[in-house]
Parts: sequence; structure tokens; C-alpha cells
Amino acid sequence: MPLRSKTRSRSTKPRWQRRKDARPEEIVSAALEEFVERGFAATRLDDVARRAGVTKGTLYLYFKNKEALFKAVVRQTIVPVIAHGESIAESFTGTARELLERLVREYWRLVYDTALGGIPKLMMAEAGNFPQLARFYYEEVVTRGHRLLGGVIERGITNGEFRRVDARVAAKLALSPLMHATVAQRAFAHCMPEGFDVRTYLDTHIDLYLHGIANA
Repeated sequence: MPLRSKTRSRSTKPRWQRRKDARPEEIVSAALEEFVERGFAATRLDDVARRAGVTKGTLYLYFKNKEALFKAVVRQTIVPVIAHGESIAESFTGTARELLERLVREYWRLVYDTALGGIPKLMMAEAGNFPQLARFYYEEVVTRGHRLLGGVIERGITNGEFRRVDARVAAKLALSPLMHATVAQRAFAHCMPEGFDVRTYLDTHIDLYLHGIANA
């Protein structure tokens, strides 16, 4: 009898208790893949849990709903990229021109050229249906990124490298082509007879942009 009781107790133990090594990071990673593949509206928490190898109950231990999970994805993947750029800018000793180029290339390398590039695309596609998420993303990612590049542009204006421009607008124009590159690379590259060479695209964008704001 004691043996049967022990076996029965073990078999009825909730799955989330048997998976003690499950961590929020695993769920966030699975959620990123689901959001990028399906979009926010079509992503189901059941599918996220299945991909993460946990039960839906385990997921709810860490995230109260899909919106909270999406915010966690953004805060744990894209926001650190912005923080990384801020750290670079704070300690950078070169010219504003060199810093601006480095930040644009780093942002491409870490976001747009990875699975993370699907998140900005997702926000553009679904912002109208989920205004609260759009506001969250704009405040925590977009505004912060614009502020970072705007500060670099203002630095260049102050030291005479750049001509006087509206730094806020100029910062937006520095980043917007990266979104276009993502769409072209992922959605239309197979339709382009000439193909899509990302390296040439970025080199040309940076060259034209820096010449455009140079204090010549």
C-alpha cells in the first residue's frame, strides 16, 4: 500500500512542479519566435507554452496575459540593444560621424538582421489594432532610439561636424531606411531581378546620410 500511494502521489504532481528548471527566459524566447511568425493577434499562449516545453499554467506563473508576455519580449530583447548603444555613446571618444555610423550598423546587426527584426514589422502591421502596445513600444524603444541618435547628431552640430538640422527629425531619418531594408530583404528580395545586397544598401545609406548632414 505505501508503494502504491507513493506512485499515485508522484503521478498526480502538476507538470510545472516536475519541470523545476523552466525559466522565464525560455518562455520569452519561444514567445519571440511565435510573435515573429504569427503576429501578435494570431499568437496563442498555448502555442508559446508548447514551444517552450512548459504547460500553460507554468507560463501564467510568470506572465499574466499575452500583452505582458509581449512587453517582456521587447524589454528583454530589443531594449537591451538600445541600452548597449547608449553605453557605446557615453564612452565613445571618436567623432560624431564615426559614432553615428557605428550605432546604425550595430542596430542593424543586433536587431534588423536577426529574428528581432520581426518585432518592428509586427508593430507597424498591428499598431492600429493594439494602440496600447503601440504606445508602449514607441515609448520604450522608438523614442529612446531617436533620443540616442538625436544626441549624437546634436554633438556633431556642436563640434562643427554637422550642419544645423532638426536633430529629432534627422534621427528618425537615420533609422527609417533600416525598416525598409528589413521589408525588402524578407518580403520582396525574391521579386527583385537585381536581388537585394544588404551590405551595399547600408553602405550607400550611411554614405548619403552623412554627406547630407555634413557641415561642408
